Amino acid sequence: MQNADHALLRQLSENSRRYRDPVTTIDWARLDTGSFWLPEPAMSLYGLPEYATLALDVRRRLSQYEFINVMYAGLWLERVFMQRLSRRLAPELARVVYEYFLHEMREEAGHSLMFLRAIESSGLDIPLGAWRPPRLADWLARRAPAGGALFWVATVIAEDVPDKFNRYLRSSPEINPAVRDICTVHCMDEARHIAAARVQLETALLRLPRVAVHLLNPLVQLLFRQYAGVFYTPPAQFYELAGLTHGDRWRRLALGNPAHTRFVRENLAPTVRMLESYGFRPQ
Repeated sequence: MQNADHALLRQLSENSRRYRDPVTTIDWARLDTGSFWLPEPAMSLYGLPEYATLALDVRRRLSQYEFINVMYAGLWLERVFMQRLSRRLAPELARVVYEYFLHEMREEAGHSLMFLRAIESSGLDIPLGAWRPPRLADWLARRAPAGGALFWVATVIAEDVPDKFNRYLRSSPEINPAVRDICTVHCMDEARHIAAARVQLETALLRLPRVAVHLLNPLVQLLFRQYAGVFYTPPAQFYELAGLTHGDRWRRLALGNPAHTRFVRENLAPTVRMLESYGFRPQ
């Protein structure tokens, strides 16, 4: 890494020194199941005629399970990221990089603990194995060389997609205030993580011939589509847990919902533009 990159990591580490444990930051008493956890326009079934027929308590419960789905996606990728990053902590690593990685791992562990506490505090039923990561994206995230461009573009995707969604949620006054606080905590840390991941990606790309970006693009498309797919549309069982029978049918309706497709495309647009600036074509 260049000196300018080290200077950025030094500054990011400095900004991380005053660490606040997210679990103690959130007022968990405000996390109740009598309120929406997502604004209705963000929900996967919103805009369909079938959605308009759902009872209010079912819509609220579905919003809660859809936000839990978002947290499960976060738990998956933070787990993979911390496992991969911890293996890079070697004595020969530059101290400024070593120190920043430790700060980021502490913050990512805090996010995971925050998500686990939110799921526990909700009191909602989540059967073991109800949420699973997409197999190919999970395999790639675990196997891509941790210092390489594919790993870091996967990290940028995994951090930027939820960041843009969290920023949307923070501007929604109708959602549960504890959910808004969870999104705020996540956004504050992710701004640093995205900046660092982009530096790592740019450094990795400098070591590659231009044609390699073209060759990596099918894998980037797979990662992007599979991650966005599980992030924005919960598994079939989550629809059933929310009170809807035949979850597979409801998930198919969600995947074909034009209103939700437009919503997702709008939220993904900043991430798509950023990836295109590096020569990738994620869509």
